[in-house]
Amino acid sequence: MNMSGKLTNKVAVITGGSSGIGLGIAKRFAKEGARVAITGRTQATIDHALKEIGPNALGIRGDVSNINDLTRIYRTVEDALGKVDVLIVNAGIYILGPLDTFSEEKFDKVSNINFKGAFFTVQKALQVLKDDSSVVLVSSTVNGKGIANHAAYSATKAAVRSLARSFSAELLDRRIRVNVLSPGPTDTPVFNTVTSTEAEAKAMKEAMGGFTPVKRVGSPDEIAAAALYLASDDSAFMLGAEVLVDGGLRDL
Repeated sequence: MNMSGKLTNKVAVITGGSSGIGLGIAKRFAKEGARVAITGRTQATIDHALKEIGPNALGIRGDVSNINDLTRIYRTVEDALGKVDVLIVNAGIYILGPLDTFSEEKFDKVSNINFKGAFFTVQKALQVLKDDSSVVLVSSTVNGKGIANHAAYSATKAAVRSLARSFSAELLDRRIRVNVLSPGPTDTPVFNTVTSTEAEAKAMKEAMGGFTPVKRVGSPDEIAAAALYLASDDSAFMLGAEVLVDGGLRDL
């Protein structure tokens, strides 16, 4: 693949960058010339990801729902790489369940990581983000669609969509653009986390692909291409907007 160097000498931070969509974005950004810092919750996964991303990557263990961790993450990034040009707020958790049995514990977990985590990931970055930087919040196509068993998860992703509008308005004086990337079902390890066996994971992936008009799940590379557009100067006239990459799931 011929890379264009659209992020040459840029510093990019990708939360949840040790697997799935985040890892796909980190790999693409590194190929485009960025110095990449990823976060993740387990060191082994981070170490594996760094081997895939390449020599210019930094891995930091931390939990985005913990404000002290976020403060430490950005201090580490600034010490190692300097100020930040691109922030991809990708860390998230996919917890499903029916309304009548959904526990408070599950609700708090999905809210703390997906909503609170996104909010404070941006707030704590403000000291290290350059003026004219790009922030991309990763939401989901379900932020605008009603699906059974998705109530709490979808609501957190709708909250993220809303944050991009408010953050953009608030950061206008620094020319920091905040946009949203909303993927559809994507081929990541998430299917294994919500099923018990490899066969169940495969069946769920095929079923989710079947829901899309294009009859397949997306690839992390396809989502990463959209993230690159939002991160680069190509999207300089966009702010508070949403790029939907979901195989037509929401609109067809």
